[in-house]
Order: sequence, then C-alpha cells, then structure tokens
Amino acid sequence: MAETILDVRDLETRFRTPDGVVHAVNGVSFGLKEGETLGVVGESGCGKSVTMLSLLRLIPSPPGEIVKGEAFFHGRDLLKMSDEEIRAVRGAQISMVFQDPMTSLNPVITIGQQLAEPLLLHLGMSRKEAETRAAELLSMVGIPNARERLKDYPHQYSGGMRQRVMIAMALSCNPQILIADEPTTALDVTIQAQIIDLVKRLRDNLGMAIIWITHDLGIIAGLAQRVIVMYGGLIIEEAEVKELYANPQHPYTIGLLKSLPRLDRKERTRLYSIEGLPPILYRKPQACPFAPRCSYAIERCWQENPPLDVVAPDHRVACWVDPETGRSRA
Repeated sequence: MAETILDVRDLETRFRTPDGVVHAVNGVSFGLKEGETLGVVGESGCGKSVTMLSLLRLIPSPPGEIVKGEAFFHGRDLLKMSDEEIRAVRGAQISMVFQDPMTSLNPVITIGQQLAEPLLLHLGMSRKEAETRAAELLSMVGIPNARERLKDYPHQYSGGMRQRVMIAMALSCNPQILIADEPTTALDVTIQAQIIDLVKRLRDNLGMAIIWITHDLGIIAGLAQRVIVMYGGLIIEEAEVKELYANPQHPYTIGLLKSLPRLDRKERTRLYSIEGLPPILYRKPQACPFAPRCSYAIERCWQENPPLDVVAPDHRVACWVDPETGRSRA
C-alpha cells in the first residue's frame, strides 16, 4: 500500500468582496498517495483552484482568508507553517503549474534565469551548475537546442513551449507533488496531447504524485487513477476513474459525462447541457448547492446538505437521491 503523503481535512476558504463574503471552499477533505494521479473536476467557480492555492498558502490576504482546516504533508500541517517554512516547501517539495504560462513567466527575464532561480534558492547550486541543469530540464520537456534557448525571453516561445517551460520549472527540484492547474486549457488539441503524454512520462520516470485540475473529464480518463468532482466549494463525488465513468452516482457527474462528445454513438444527438448557472456563494451552502439545477431533487435536497457517504468500495457521493431509481438513499 502506497503511503498517503497529503491529507487535507475540512478546508474552508473565503473572500471578502464589496458585495459580501464569498465562501469559495466549504469543507473539503481528501488524501493523496505516493505516485498517484488525482483528477479534480468541476466547472469554473467550483473551488478547484482555490483549494490548491490554499494548500500552498498562495491565497492573497486580504481579501482571501483560510478560516478552517488542516493539510498534513508528511505529518506537518501546511496551513500552520511559518512563511519561511512554507516557502521552503513551495517549489522544492510541492510545485504548481499555472493555467496561463504567459502571465506566469516574467516577460523581461530570460527563460534561463527563471529556470535557474529555484535551483539557486532551494538546491544551493552555483550559477554554472544551475545553467547546466536548466538546459537539461528544457531538453527533458522536449525543447530543442536547449542551451541556446536559455537566452530567449518568454515571447520568443510558442504557447505550447511556454507551458513546457512551466513544467520544467515545476520539476526542477524533483518535487514529491506536482499540482497542474488546467495547464492545457489555452492550447490546441495536438499540443494538449503532447503535454499530457509528457506529464505521464515524467510521472512514471520520477515517481511523483500529481493533482490535475481540469473541467474536462476526457483528459482525466487517460491520465488519473482517482477523481474528485467539486461543486459549490464542496466535493460531491469521489471514486476510482473507471468506477466513476462506469457508475456515476451524483446527478452533476452524470450531466458532465453526458455532455462529452462520443464517437461510439451511432445516432446523431445534440450534446447534453446542464441547465442553469453555478451558485454565487455569498452564504455557505446549508442545502444541496446543486438542487436548483437538478432534475432529481426532492424536498430534502432543499433543506439539508448531504454528507459525502460511501456507496461502493472506494466510491463516495454527496446526494440524497439514488439517480438509478429516483428514490431517496436514506
């Protein structure tokens, strides 16, 4: 059995805005095992990115605030570390690849300098050692003429190459966990496939654990072993990937899967869409946050927020209704 290296318990994060307090994450708990790839799925605004930014203490404060929870990494709570301690973890032991590489890279500093910075900071390398390692990292992620390209600036790289640079930077200190926040969203389909294949190869070679944040269940199918589905700042379903695709138990997950284009359908049908809009969380959900958009909703859904309960081995769901029968689970 692989050891659990990250154990998140009852995490809550909120933001104070001119319109009120937004309850972005509302009691998220999950674990991550060594070498595992965990998919985190949900539409924009569901709390995926805020959850991971909270773990690394990258939430801007103010307006953001982590109000509750624990996040144990090798037995130490990330949320209670000093600023100096968490800086030593970020980049060295837990790295993050952000969604838009153009805004993540500094436009006036060369790629070589940006790649060398974590090596100088965390590994204490000399400038020459850091430059050699930076060239190795660029080669590892498939950028040709790596040593010459260290002198280039971000605008001289294509979108796919900039994303490869971000992955190289995240892997520079051989982290135990890589968090990838929708790293292929802005890329075309061919480059998406190349980036995913690259991450899978590096994962297998380096043995690191990965948290892959996305709204695309199609990507997760070929990449992750386990997946959690988020909605309204909550985890509403968690299962092994094969189990989730074969036997989704939450109406929201069912809707997401039905909205995927399918090549095995013989008849031509319109893609399914989930009616309505995600909630704006000015109040912490007291009832099921998906109830206003759910065709299975019963009276209890409007009164009480369901807990995340086990419905099968390694399969948990937060729903009062069994979608197969349309009847209450209780």
